[in-house]
Order: sequence, then C-alpha cells, then structure tokens
Amino acid sequence: MRTEQIEMVSVEQLVSEKHTYRKLKKLLDFDRIVKSVQIKKADKGAIGFGKIRLILCMILQFMEDLSDREFERFLQDGIAAKWFCGFGLLDKTPDFTTICKFRNAVGTKQMSHLFNEVKRQLRKYGCCSDVFTFIDSTALISKLNLWEERDKAIAAGYEKLNNEVLPEVSSDPEAKIGAKSNNKFWYGFKKHVAVDMQSGMITKVAVTPANVTDAQGAKHVMPRNGAALCDKGYIGAILEMLRRGVHPMVILKNNMKDKNKDLDRWISSLRSPYEGTFSKQNKRVRYKGVVKNQGAEFMYAIAHNFRKLLVLNPS
Repeated sequence: MRTEQIEMVSVEQLVSEKHTYRKLKKLLDFDRIVKSVQIKKADKGAIGFGKIRLILCMILQFMEDLSDREFERFLQDGIAAKWFCGFGLLDKTPDFTTICKFRNAVGTKQMSHLFNEVKRQLRKYGCCSDVFTFIDSTALISKLNLWEERDKAIAAGYEKLNNEVLPEVSSDPEAKIGAKSNNKFWYGFKKHVAVDMQSGMITKVAVTPANVTDAQGAKHVMPRNGAALCDKGYIGAILEMLRRGVHPMVILKNNMKDKNKDLDRWISSLRSPYEGTFSKQNKRVRYKGVVKNQGAEFMYAIAHNFRKLLVLNPS
C-alpha cells in the first residue's frame, strides 16, 4: 500500500530572508507608505483585493517595469511577488484590467504622496540632504509614430508637421517634438530630475512636453537650498536659482565672458557619476498626456530610490 505525504507550507516560508523584497520591507515602513494614499471612492475593479494589496501591486509593477498584462502573469507565477503584495499561495490575484482601473483611481496626485512619503522616510537615513543637487533632463519618447499625423496634416493643407500643427492632428495633443541638438529630435515628452549627490536618490521629478527647454523645466525640480550642478542648458535658469537662494554651479558656454574652463571641468567631473540616473529606465512612455506620465515617473523614481537604498544598505 502506497502512502503520500502532504507538507503544509506558506508563502512566508518560501521567500528567502535575503530576498530584495524582504530587505526593503525591513528598511521602510510600508504601512505608512500605503496610508499616504487616500482614495475617496473605491473602484469596482478593486473589490475583493483591498486597497493595501493593490497599492503594493502598483509599487511592485513599477519596480519591475512591467506592463499591466506582464505584471498579471508575474504576480500569478512569482512567490516573492505574492509575498510582497500580501497574497497567499492559493489566493486569486488581480487581472490586468483591475490593475489598470486601480491605477487610474489612484491618480497622479496620490502617486506624488507616495513619492513624498518614501522621500520622508529616506531622510531619516540622511539620503536626501539637498546640499549638492544634480539637475538634468532626458527624452521620453512616445510610442506613437507620426505617419498618420503627417498624412492628416497634408490632408488639412499644412505645409509641414511641427509643434503648432501637432495638436490639430495628433491623438496625443500634449506630446511635442523636442530637440537635443541640430541632428537629434524626438516626439513625446521630457523628464526633469533633481538628484541628491550624497546618496544618488531622486528628490524631485517633473514631466513636460518635449519642446520645453531645460532652463524652463528647472523651476519644477530646483532644490530649496544648497548648490545646483547643471550643464549648459541651464544657463537661462541661473537668475531664478539666485532668486530662490540656490547657489548655481552651471557650466558656461565657451563664448561667455565669465567662462572658467578649470571650474567647468571640475563641475563636469562632479556631475559625471550621476549621468547614469537615466540609463536603466526605458525611455519609451506607456501613456498619453503629461499627467499620466508624471504619475508614472513618480513611481519610477520610487523604484530608483529603492534600488539605491539597497545598495547603500543603511542597516
């Protein structure tokens, strides 16, 4: 006679003590992080899963940089993902429509509250001192192509497709054509960030249409004090920095009277390690409009800061 042994295990037992998700939950108070989000009206798609688990799902989705459908499968198959979000081994997990509906219900304003609560907790580790701040921007490229828009512009009698014409013919009227140089153009948005140079943490992030200059976007991410280290694109923001009491450490153009090449080389060397802030993120945006992409960048900034925190390992 053959007997079978049944062993009872829980998701808690299957996740290693050294797992990244466990380390994060030891370092940060996720109860306070979740409570920073206030949803007035519960979304119908969230019934049965609860606010806490769905907020953790939203955080994890951006940590792993997954689409809604990819995250649905990731959560179904991943034991550590289930543990992080508060699901048991046999619990039903949300599908991609629930994930999408809940994210829309949370909205960009509440995502900013999540970002600020994480930043508040990081300050206790001395990770956001705002003494020296790296400021820069990067392209966010829309997944939309412009062939259809070009055809619409031609049919409407326009001679060329430019930022004045785009709102009339584009399915995303807030996306614009931006230029990094005379030969480098993109269609979409621009992300501006402020990075604390002591820890490498993102302290501020803002999304604008692609045609907004670096100097114009600087006001959204300028620190409250300390020094701001910027490249030549921020020369036009120097007066605003001085007005706010921020010391401008801006690389000057070669034809400027006060140009000091040795000083600018030194500033450039200080900035160099932080240029990689943008390197690990996919620059193709998933959403239309400035507001939705702003919310996504808050979440990506949280994910970036989590990775930095694990590297610093303040425990």
